[in-house]
Amino acid sequence: MVGEVSRDAKAGDLVEVFGKQGTRFGWGLWNPKARMPLRIVSHSMEDLDETFFENAITRAGTLRREVLKLDAETDCYRCVHGDADFLPGMVADKFGDVLSVEITAFAAWMRLEKWLPLMHQAFGTKRVVVQIDSDLAKIEGIPRSGGVQSDAVRLVKVVENDVRYEIDFSQGHKTGFFCDQRDNRKKFRGIVEGKTVLDLCCYSGGFSVSAALGGASEVTAVDLDEAAIAMAKRNANLNSAKVKLTHADAFTWVRTMLENGRKWDVVMVDPPKFMFGKEDEIGYAKYHDLNKLASQLVEKDGVMVTCSCSGQLGVEAFENIVTGVIHRQDKRLQVFDRTGAGGDHPTLSNYPESRYLKAIWGRVL
Repeated sequence: MVGEVSRDAKAGDLVEVFGKQGTRFGWGLWNPKARMPLRIVSHSMEDLDETFFENAITRAGTLRREVLKLDAETDCYRCVHGDADFLPGMVADKFGDVLSVEITAFAAWMRLEKWLPLMHQAFGTKRVVVQIDSDLAKIEGIPRSGGVQSDAVRLVKVVENDVRYEIDFSQGHKTGFFCDQRDNRKKFRGIVEGKTVLDLCCYSGGFSVSAALGGASEVTAVDLDEAAIAMAKRNANLNSAKVKLTHADAFTWVRTMLENGRKWDVVMVDPPKFMFGKEDEIGYAKYHDLNKLASQLVEKDGVMVTCSCSGQLGVEAFENIVTGVIHRQDKRLQVFDRTGAGGDHPTLSNYPESRYLKAIWGRVL
C-alpha cells in the first residue's frame, strides 16, 4: 500500500505518512528492506519527534510498576511489549537487575543505545542481554557488529509468586523465560491439590513446578527440548518440588500413554508457536492433533487446560479446534474460564494480533 516515498527517507527514520488525498495519516518507522517497510506508530495529527518513544518507555514503566504494581509479586515481567507499548520491533523483559531485550526491527536496533538508559531507569535494571535473530537481522539490515552489546551474564535467579526460577540466557527461547503465563501458573497451582497432573510441552517447568508446590499428588512433565528439560529439573530442585521429567516428543509420547491406558486428573497443554500465518494449515493441524491426543488422557470429569501462543490463530478459531476434537469423542468440554497473558503484555485496540496468548480451562465430561 506504500506509494511515493521521499528520496531522503532512510532506513530507520521516523517518517510522516500521508493518505491518498494528501492529508496526514500519521507517523511511522521506515525501512525499505524489511518485509514490513512501514510500521505505523501513531495516527496523531500533531507533529512527532523522538521524544514520542522516550515518553512511551516512561508510560510502559508506569503501567507495570504503578498501575499493575508487579514489583510486589515478582522481579520478572514484560517491560516493553512492542507495538502495544508504541515501541515496535522490540520486546524487553525484566529478570532481577537484568533487562533482556529482543530486537526484531532495524529502527529499534539503531535507537537502543539511547533507549537503554531510559529503560534501566524506568524498570530498575542495571545489566542488559540483547537477542537478535540472525535471519531477521539479514531481512531488516541489522549489522552483525556494533550497537548495544550484551553484558557478561548467563544465569540469573528470579521469584514469581513465591516460586523461584533460574533463567539461562544461553539456552532460553526468546528473552529467556515466558513471563506471559505468570497469572495462569498461579491459577493452575490453585486447582491441582491432591490431583495427578500432566504438563505437555513443559519448557522450563513453570506449570509443573507450580503444580508440585500446589499439592499435586503426582506431576509428570514432557518436552522435546533437552535443554528445556535440564532447566525444568533445575527449577524443580530450586523449589524442592517433585516432578517426573521426560525428554520426548509430545505427540509420540501421548500415543504411547494412550496405548498403555494412562490418564491424569489435570492435563496442561502449552505447546510452542505452531502457526506462522493465517493460512498455515500445518500449524492448524498440529493444534488439532495435539489437543485431540491430550484430551484423551484426561480422567472422566478431569480438567484440561490448553493454550495457544499463535497470534495468527484467533480466539474463536482456537476454541473451535478444542471443542471440535472433544465433541468428536462424544464428550463435552465444560469451560469454566478463558484467560490470556498477564497485564504486562497489553493488547492494542487496533492491533488484534497482540492478543496472541489464549488459554481455555475446562472439565472433560
